Amino acid sequence: MNSADLGRRVGVPSTALFTDQYELTMVQAALRAGTADRRSVFEAFTRRLPEGRRYGVVAGTGRVLDAVENFHFDDEMLGFLRDQRIVDGPTVDWLADYRFSGDIWGYPEGEVYFPGSPLLRVEGTFAECVLLETVILSILNHDSAIAAAASRMSAAAGGRRLIEMGARRTHELSAVASARAAYIGGFHTTSDLAAGFRYNIPTVGTSAHAFTLLHDSERDAFQAQVDSLGRGTSLLVDTYDVTEAVRTAVEVAGPELGAVRIDSGDLLLVAHRVRQQLDELGATETKIVVTSDLDEYAIASLAAAPVDTYGVGTQLVTGSGHPTCSMVYKLVARARSADPADPLLPVVKKSLGAKSSRGGRKWAARRLDDDGVAEAEVIGSGEVPAELADRQVQVQLVKGGEVVGREPLEAARERHIAARAGLPMSAMQLSRGEPVLPTEYV
Repeated sequence: MNSADLGRRVGVPSTALFTDQYELTMVQAALRAGTADRRSVFEAFTRRLPEGRRYGVVAGTGRVLDAVENFHFDDEMLGFLRDQRIVDGPTVDWLADYRFSGDIWGYPEGEVYFPGSPLLRVEGTFAECVLLETVILSILNHDSAIAAAASRMSAAAGGRRLIEMGARRTHELSAVASARAAYIGGFHTTSDLAAGFRYNIPTVGTSAHAFTLLHDSERDAFQAQVDSLGRGTSLLVDTYDVTEAVRTAVEVAGPELGAVRIDSGDLLLVAHRVRQQLDELGATETKIVVTSDLDEYAIASLAAAPVDTYGVGTQLVTGSGHPTCSMVYKLVARARSADPADPLLPVVKKSLGAKSSRGGRKWAARRLDDDGVAEAEVIGSGEVPAELADRQVQVQLVKGGEVVGREPLEAARERHIAARAGLPMSAMQLSRGEPVLPTEYV
């Protein structure tokens, strides 16, 4: 397996300061109290899905593994912590030697999840596990939100191609992570070259309205693009008059024209008119690409239109109204000492209202009906019932501090397609509703 299969991880900086200050001050206090080395289990989960969502999508796991692997403090960082008196000298010395040495289990990337699903289980000493809280949540909350939106859009597209093109609508680093998450969720290509370089995602792109406006005529612009990129290129046809532009595009490129792109107007009506015109001009194989503030609802509304490809930007990289999954990272079990033989005791935060959680180191399994369709997310502590032993969802990702669960991005993408196909048909509905699977605790 070559480096391109796993994503280029060259030049990845330390992730140790991608954290909140209280993670470090907790370590300082625990070191002073003699409790920092107590064996502990933390779990990342969400208490509920975003309103109206039927399922969640796990994304960002590969980036989490990179973050854990690169979580270490260099001399400059340690100097900053010392000079700003964020933590005391003994804590700085402890951080200088920090490397995560525990175990991590979790839902594999691309898998679906539901309220209460133990998406990530981090085991080690209290100090080494608590430091990872913020960076883990930062990655999972963002990437899973984008992947869930992408999955809904993919389902709505019904097999038609999807282009991720939201780089200009979000932070430049978020754009790369968003393209990766969108690819897992079912998108086919991205316009973002950094995402293509880092994660080997197919990239696409031709021209914007500025290129047409640069030239003295639309014909000149089309001719320049075809001369440069070939007849299989995609020509943008709504800078001036769409009908005239389509006619000119076919005259310039011939019936071998790859595609035309429509970026404004009543897309349903315009797409039908453009398809009819292309066919009449003999360009029967020329594809139609539509863009312009699309989301899953707009894509679904175009199901009857002769559209071949959707380009989605703003709504995708903002999670289509839900930019976070509200995941939390909670201590669920700990020992009374650092002794490996000391048993783990369930612990739980006693909160009023919706912030309650369940203690104990948990497993998760997905129960299927007689037709092989998922019917429940089953979560428990202790022994796994025999009938669910081969339906467990979690896999080991880190063992003794070493990453063992890294995989090609294509594997996560394929897993999501299979996981979504294994859900009840109602999971594909865009109308508001409850999670498609109930969560059962045993």
